[in-house]
Amino acid sequence: MNNEANFIQEIQGGYNCKGDSIFLGAGMLNEKPIADAVVKIPLKTLNRHGLIAGATGTGKTKTLQILAENMSQKGIPVLLMDLKGDLSGLAQASSIADKLKGRHEQIDYPFTPKSSPVELLSLSGEKGVKLRATVSEFGPVLLSRILNLSDTQTGILAIIFKYCDDHKMPLLDLEDLKKMLRFITEEGKTEFEEIYGSVSKASTGAMLRKIVALEQQGADLFFGEPSFDVNDLMRFNSKGEAYINIIRLTDIQDKPALFSTFMLSLLAEVYSTFPEQGDADKPKLAIFIDEAHLVFKEASDALMGQIESIIKLIRSKGVGVFFVTQNPTDVPKEILSQLGLKVQHALRAFTARDRKAIKLTAENYPISSFYKTEETLTQLGIGEAFISALDEKGKPTPLAATMLRAPMSRMDVLQDNEIEHLVKSSSLVTKYNQSINRESAYEILNKKIEKASQQEQLEKAQEQRKEVAKKQTRKIGESATTKAVLKVLTSATFIRGVMSILNKAFK
Repeated sequence: MNNEANFIQEIQGGYNCKGDSIFLGAGMLNEKPIADAVVKIPLKTLNRHGLIAGATGTGKTKTLQILAENMSQKGIPVLLMDLKGDLSGLAQASSIADKLKGRHEQIDYPFTPKSSPVELLSLSGEKGVKLRATVSEFGPVLLSRILNLSDTQTGILAIIFKYCDDHKMPLLDLEDLKKMLRFITEEGKTEFEEIYGSVSKASTGAMLRKIVALEQQGADLFFGEPSFDVNDLMRFNSKGEAYINIIRLTDIQDKPALFSTFMLSLLAEVYSTFPEQGDADKPKLAIFIDEAHLVFKEASDALMGQIESIIKLIRSKGVGVFFVTQNPTDVPKEILSQLGLKVQHALRAFTARDRKAIKLTAENYPISSFYKTEETLTQLGIGEAFISALDEKGKPTPLAATMLRAPMSRMDVLQDNEIEHLVKSSSLVTKYNQSINRESAYEILNKKIEKASQQEQLEKAQEQRKEVAKKQTRKIGESATTKAVLKVLTSATFIRGVMSILNKAFK
């Protein structure tokens, strides 16, 4: 058996799927695709998470597009975080089929242009369904990790949440939280300390500054109502195809704190909401996080621990999380070890640091007798990638340098009029784009402070009236006494008595 036959046998044996799967491409040997070396990913293991990595311009976004549109076709809802704004084309069929036929002839797979059902979402001013969450939904633990609070500050935040629960004060947005922090050290200090203990003004001041810093990255747009129901991510069209939900983040890519805040809140909400699924035939939801290094770049140790815990546990809920980044070393090793599917596009070795990163990357993949992994990583062309996955039994598949199929959808962005049409035809826009400002902690505390102020002014006025009345009573008493004395002094009897005494004295 020659080398090519051995290669075909190994790839076919490793990527053979009895259940439903996604065709990704054909394995390559000596830089040429072998059509019989079919590389397929079983749907069953897509909840084991994944990684798409590679240098700029090597085809990461197109790989993401291939996976997303095929999952949609297989009935798996998808959530994409689009920081560069180049994924909206999923809503339109490819218009360059002729240019892609050559590639598909090489891998012996027919090319069929096709669009996918798409919903555009937004965290900020971008067009689409507005995503919001309340402060209460975050809870004190998650919020303290996002704000990177100290243990003392975390304790204060937990007490504030308890106070608001006890007094039925909803914490909806950051204004509510800031109002509470000021209230417990100013107008409501005495009342608060009687039940919950004293709180340092220095601690609440530090917490306020951290909230303001988060607001400056646009978090005030994210916190509020109506809060987004994660179940609305799992919708299907009349053909049974799942929606691809694209969060347009082009205007917040320079705001990592907001991006991390949203991503972590979403994962936490999905984990707490979705029921346990166990080993199913396919995932319930797939989440793709583009430019994943932004999530980890400024994350505190506590926040990293939270992300790691959720990634480990969320797969039991039938959710697969896929990180898209330039270098696998951008993803912490504790999370990298949890990823079942790895699609590694070419890396560039321009510096000693690049070469070191390539060496580390090569060590993360199974050893292959067909490739010098470290060397091949720098030779892969556009639309080619090393693939390693888990088979239906959960065992790692052989490493396969793969010529990938082309996306069925447009490999370009939608025009403004196409985006406008997509947003107008959405059934979720009317549900979520009308902001709600119901009575919450901010308004309740303002009323409480105003009422207390009015009561204080009333009591002060009453005291003043009492004081005036006392003075008037005293003056009236003094006036009566004076009149009585004058009456006595001017009476005839008193005068005759005085004159009698004076006459005797002069005799």
